[in-house]
Amino acid sequence: MIKQRYTNQRGFNLIELMIVVVIIGIIAAIAYPSYLEQVRQTRRANAQADMQELASYMERFYSENYTYAGAGANQPFAQSPQTGQAYYQLNLLNLTATGFDVQAIPQGSQAADSCGTMVLDETAAGTPANCW
Repeated sequence: MIKQRYTNQRGFNLIELMIVVVIIGIIAAIAYPSYLEQVRQTRRANAQADMQELASYMERFYSENYTYAGAGANQPFAQSPQTGQAYYQLNLLNLTATGFDVQAIPQGSQAADSCGTMVLDETAAGTPANCW
């Protein structure tokens, strides 16, 4: 019986494979939090667009009724996004003859967003200011 020795073996050994796995793990540990932050920012931008849509609804209501009071009874939608899983609850607050506030309260995983609850008033001033 003749035994052959493979002196020119090709491929990876276990050490090389483990180094690649560790490098991939480090890259994933850095990239995943950045990905989650981008998702939160996108959801926040969608909520801000929905808040502006509610503000437009309020302006239309005012042009027909000359007051903002009473507009909350017919609020067209109460969450952002308007369909599907809600990441923000939208409320119309402080409805007076001359003013209103649109409030967005983060829900679920969006509660970790650094901006927290956002408010848009009748002058289109948004708070917190650094989130607009």
